[in-house]
Amino acid sequence: MDIKAKAINLLKDLLSTLIIVAVVVGVGIAITGTWPFMVAVESGSMVPNMYKGDVVFLVSPDRTKIVTWEEGKQTGYKSFGNYGDVIVYYPNGVKGRTPVIHRAMYWVEEGEKMPNGEPAPNSGYITKGDHNAMYDQPYLSNPVKKEWIVGVAKFRIPFVGYFRLIFG
Repeated sequence: MDIKAKAINLLKDLLSTLIIVAVVVGVGIAITGTWPFMVAVESGSMVPNMYKGDVVFLVSPDRTKIVTWEEGKQTGYKSFGNYGDVIVYYPNGVKGRTPVIHRAMYWVEEGEKMPNGEPAPNSGYITKGDHNAMYDQPYLSNPVKKEWIVGVAKFRIPFVGYFRLIFG
């Protein structure tokens, strides 16, 4: 096989791989309504319900109701081993920061007291990692506005995310 034929075969392989990736991404976005539609857990803040290296699949908050821990306790709704939903959000809406994956504990309106007793600067979710002793607000982020939420966690695949963490 000459060099021209090898180059054409390589180009075909590359093109077919790119098409497959584009189809997978397109289908993922179409089904979940969000990007990214899966994330790797980067810390132990959600232990024992999620672990570093787990891949978590998300659904857009526009396509599902977010149930807080407070609401889940009243209705019996659980996800990932505890009451309420787990959300992925950008702290203070800053998309350049690493998204946080924590449980939505309860909703506060602007001016209501946050866990530290201070008035909330905006309406939003109070969040907390299952393994953490303290709430995220106001130390990690203001109350989480709906528009800061990337997605609601729906299921996880253990350990698969370690590959992403090594190269990310």
